[in-house]
Amino acid sequence: MILRDRHSNALALLLACTAAAAFITPAAAQGLRAAPQLGASRPAARPADNTPRPADYIVAVVNSEPVTNNEVRARLIRFEQQLAQQGSPMPARADLARQVLERLISEKAQLQLARESGIKADEGAVDQAELNVARQNQIEVPELRRRLSSDGIGVAAFRDDLRNQILLTRLRERELESRVKVTDLDVDQYIREQQGSTDLSTMELNLAHVLVAVPENATDAQVAALQAKARSVQTRAQAGEDFAKLAREASDAPGAAASGGLVGMRTADRYPPLFVQATQNLRAGGVSEVVRSGAGFHVIKVVEKRQGGMPGVNVVQQHARHILLRPGPQLSESAATARLADFKKRIEAGQADFAELAREFSQDASARNGGDLGWANPGLFVPEFEETLNSLEPGKLAEPLVSRFGVHLIQLLERRQSTLSQREQRDIARGLVREKKLDEAYAQWAQDVRGRAYVEFREPPQ
Repeated sequence: MILRDRHSNALALLLACTAAAAFITPAAAQGLRAAPQLGASRPAARPADNTPRPADYIVAVVNSEPVTNNEVRARLIRFEQQLAQQGSPMPARADLARQVLERLISEKAQLQLARESGIKADEGAVDQAELNVARQNQIEVPELRRRLSSDGIGVAAFRDDLRNQILLTRLRERELESRVKVTDLDVDQYIREQQGSTDLSTMELNLAHVLVAVPENATDAQVAALQAKARSVQTRAQAGEDFAKLAREASDAPGAAASGGLVGMRTADRYPPLFVQATQNLRAGGVSEVVRSGAGFHVIKVVEKRQGGMPGVNVVQQHARHILLRPGPQLSESAATARLADFKKRIEAGQADFAELAREFSQDASARNGGDLGWANPGLFVPEFEETLNSLEPGKLAEPLVSRFGVHLIQLLERRQSTLSQREQRDIARGLVREKKLDEAYAQWAQDVRGRAYVEFREPPQ
């Protein structure tokens, strides 16, 4: 019941959202008239150019809910910072603003559908999401909040955005689950395509970097000094100094204080070509030479590198067990999380046995086996479950984890190296094909939701 079989997951979305810091500012909808029909989009009459414009104003209305200029500006600034951090070319601001506005419109239409469908995310789910973000950055929640505040991001706005991303993820899962079927022919074709593939779209990289920014009108002396600073960072990183610490100390990239310079796992074609070229001959742990982009000097570290698609024949398997509680009318997510946290304390204190608690309380088919999930290959479980397992040492228990199945208490029992059988390789390939099809289904579904929404464009964003 926790197998990986979906388009995306809450944690992945939340981390992506945190990296971009794409926070939505609430706006009042009072005084807006109801939409006259679904699927309509039309521009409203614009005031004369000399009409005074308020500090914030409505740029579009989505089914009677406004999108404000401040929302677009906040999202736009974060996207520009992310592009600068990655050393990517900066598109024209007007073009980027239009893309940001379209994304906000699409998100609002989906959030409205989620609320109409009765999908909810209580405080327990948001707490867990916030904890997951902190863990990903290897810090505690209070430190995460402090760093967000130092970047000008309020805790309330951050948590509101986490809640929205949870709602969007749950809606997408519910809408897309039944749409995708994978046949044996699909698997055969995928395996043939992946054999010997060197396509960048399947190469996956997890990079971290330090940006030493160069002002636009810097003198030769300033450029030389900044380059020397970047080389000093490179030397310290190659000597084994903690790269996240170096990023927090020296990087001018937006968000580096919170992320430790980590960009995150993605396919190589989603990184700037400069980053890919600088790291193409490096293994995991390697540090690049100092490279120059329009933003300044970069020092890049390869955190992880792997060829996507079919995994290698040798893999690391994990043996785990869990207790699953499913929230419902009689049990909220917060209450389920608190109950499992109590179980964890009792087990660690030697006052209770994990297997006995699982048999008595777990609402998963594994309960009869004391919660034992057996040996699992990489990619078998949903991502947030697997990421939690990856963070554990054998014998340790994780804090309660919220997934779309419910709330889990997870214990990693042991790890081992194993050689995949042909059947196991096909099972993994089937899951990868399914994810690819879910990506395609999501793109079409999102377009359909956007098309059914009534959108009234007002003043263009500034």
